[in-house]
Amino acid sequence: MANIDNLVKGDEIHKFTPEEASKGGKKSAEVRRKKKELREVIEILLEKEYQDKKSGTTKSGAELIAFKQFQKALEGDTRAFEVIRDTAGQKPVEKVMVAEVDNDVISEIENMVLNDD
Repeated sequence: MANIDNLVKGDEIHKFTPEEASKGGKKSAEVRRKKKELREVIEILLEKEYQDKKSGTTKSGAELIAFKQFQKALEGDTRAFEVIRDTAGQKPVEKVMVAEVDNDVISEIENMVLNDD
């Protein structure tokens, strides 16, 4: 678990013994291996064909999930709608405008914010 007490300052990083470094490397490899295995299992489940017992039709796991998300969106779940919209490539473009601002304006705004009681 991440913890402020576990952080190592930049100049202290060289203080690891070879044994400690080896343990860290092995743990990192183990975590990467587990993440890879999870990705592979999820890919298999998404590609696997499932048969509907009532209709006899087959659908992939990805198709079934997409259909469930669509049903949730129809029921008013806005997060489900956003996932569908984004997956369909219709995500709105987020734009950030950068403008030059006079230092006097910045100072005036800072004063307004800092002096607002």
